[in-house]
Amino acid sequence: MSTAQDFFVCDLFDAAPKGDLGSMEHPMFSLSTRPDRTIRHYTRGDVTVTVTPSVRGRATIHDKDIVIYCISQLMAALNAGRAIARTLTLTAHDLLIATRRDTGGDSYTRLRDAFERLAGTRITTNIATGDIETTSGFGLIDAWEIVRRNRGGRMVSVRVTLSEWLFRAVQSKSVLTLSREYFGLRKPLERRIYELARKHCGHQRTWVASVATLHEKAGSDAPLRVFRAALRRMIEADGLPDYALAEEPGDLIRVTRRGVPAEAGATLSSDTLERARALAPGADVYALEAEWRGFWVASGQPRLRSADAAFLGWLKGRVAR
Repeated sequence: MSTAQDFFVCDLFDAAPKGDLGSMEHPMFSLSTRPDRTIRHYTRGDVTVTVTPSVRGRATIHDKDIVIYCISQLMAALNAGRAIARTLTLTAHDLLIATRRDTGGDSYTRLRDAFERLAGTRITTNIATGDIETTSGFGLIDAWEIVRRNRGGRMVSVRVTLSEWLFRAVQSKSVLTLSREYFGLRKPLERRIYELARKHCGHQRTWVASVATLHEKAGSDAPLRVFRAALRRMIEADGLPDYALAEEPGDLIRVTRRGVPAEAGATLSSDTLERARALAPGADVYALEAEWRGFWVASGQPRLRSADAAFLGWLKGRVAR
């Protein structure tokens, strides 16, 4: 696969979990606990996504833990000024621990199955990563191999090659930090709703979406009424990290970031979002908005005369840099 100089060794303890924006926005991973062999087509705006599973089924949202772990390791290294590579060598035990998985029994067999589903699932999309928009097909990971086994035949060291598409997302820092409690969410829909909340609500105080929109974005196969009932159970359980859900009239769900003062929740006008699209063609304006909200929080939450003006001023500076 690669020479010794071409791979990155995952050796960073406690790297913050990171998810790529593309798969957080669009439903690439299966929410099913059974093998999902259906070809899926999604279109939203100008973005198209086709997900083609292998005979082993589409990669699941729990399989995504492997991708998150790899991205997290690469981003921690990048932020520390270290060289990174698309091929990573990782210790299976460290991966299991970092993603809060059991390390005994058949855990390593399940991990191998996850690698095979990730490599076998093919994505065809025009989602831009690193400001590069191409319509291309790729595996979620290009390849994987067991580098070393223990005496019992259990994998010890694994080498994984990410797709060029995912690697560009890392290089361009098109990622978001996830709560460490994400790995504690066991239900697939909980994980997916958390991803959507993190992507769209971000550091702002609230985000409102219709149940129908969430149903589409989640990639759920359940009938809308069943999906709505699942959301109501999530609202009652209130178990998502960082975000609380509430049902509102009009079949709407309000997502509220825990602990964020009301001033951070100033809604940007549709005109401002259109101006943002003109300033940063091809960029996800909602991701930019979330980034700006994070900048505002990190800056000490200064009082804003106009959230719209502050956002556009920040964006102009970002584009100029």
